[in-house]
Amino acid sequence: MAQVKKNTTIKGYQDFIQRVYGENNNRSFGRRDMLINIERFATRGLKGIRKQDTKKAKFNLLISFSWLMSLMNRFNVDLENEVWKRFPYLCSYCASCPCSCKAKKVKSRQKVLVNEKKRPKTLEEFQNMFARIYPPGTRSLEHAGIHLAEEIGELAEVLLAYRGGHKEEDLKNIPLESSDVFSCFAGIFNSIGESMAKELFVIFSNNCHICKKIPCVCSFKTITEFKS
Repeated sequence: MAQVKKNTTIKGYQDFIQRVYGENNNRSFGRRDMLINIERFATRGLKGIRKQDTKKAKFNLLISFSWLMSLMNRFNVDLENEVWKRFPYLCSYCASCPCSCKAKKVKSRQKVLVNEKKRPKTLEEFQNMFARIYPPGTRSLEHAGIHLAEEIGELAEVLLAYRGGHKEEDLKNIPLESSDVFSCFAGIFNSIGESMAKELFVIFSNNCHICKKIPCVCSFKTITEFKS
């Protein structure tokens, strides 16, 4: 049996997704399909925010996050390492904690220095780190949701650029934009006041959350017609 633990690391969760869904993903879903599912469930989550349905928002956003993990597995990207390089307990743009982009009117990306001693260990610690960098009280939940939609759009742009030319510089942008997307997932859950790790533990307590098998044996139709 495969199970997400409450104290899971980002890497541990990414490995869980590969173990449970890797075989089915390789058989049925390409990179573009994975992006569609990231968008598909993220927008359902945003609908939950609009309708003030927290349960719907949390569930769909975490399924979207799971598809992001599948995409990272397809590109052989260690998302945990990429998130840390992008956000080493500092805003990736102004290089401050908490973020001071608006106060200082920062107009260009500042150099971010990495202090490995500050690196979080678990998914929950990474979420807490983002609460320190981007305090949830400084913006609304709706604002956090709009930011997620914006970053998913930017991820789509770099994936399209890479698909069109397979250039090395375009490939390097994929982990950067994926890290930004992750920061937005963490930001929304900080605004809601819920733990991503604990919610993932509930959803993925026994292999695939639908068929309960490992590896997942859900049909393509079951996945594409899944209601949430």
